[in-house]
Amino acid sequence: MENSNFNRYLFKALEAYPYELDEAIEALGYALSYDAKNVQALCLMGKIYWEQLGEYEAAKECYAEAMASNMDMPTIYPDYIRTLLWNEDYKEAKKLIDFALTVKATDKGTLQILLGQWFESKCKYKKAIKAFEKSKKFGYNNDFIRFAENEINRIKKKLPKKKRNKV
Repeated sequence: MENSNFNRYLFKALEAYPYELDEAIEALGYALSYDAKNVQALCLMGKIYWEQLGEYEAAKECYAEAMASNMDMPTIYPDYIRTLLWNEDYKEAKKLIDFALTVKATDKGTLQILLGQWFESKCKYKKAIKAFEKSKKFGYNNDFIRFAENEINRIKKKLPKKKRNKV
């Protein structure tokens, strides 16, 4: 019975997010009261903290708890890494990217995009371009590939003119 109640509240939270935040947060509270270590619920709570409230430390705690519960859950990593990047926790973000790339079933294309953004934050533009190029190999739709190509073009504009022509 508890599992069905948990699922009902988790589905309510997922359906309500991001348009009905009050409803999503209330449903998440109930879901987590049934299963405080559920990865999906913790990740959604983390996403609310960083995306909607800008509370990066609280978000990091949710994601860390989700990882402690199940490190093999591939959906944890992209949003956790984004949280770290936005919070300028670059060292931690790089370690997590490197680890996530070894986890089975993670979205390697998105992880390469995030790696490119990490390199960009370090002003390593050539390496960023390489990561974005690599991400295209994992792109399975035109929108993703176009996004990667736009990122490459954006980064090329940051290169000095001499280096821009060589890349």
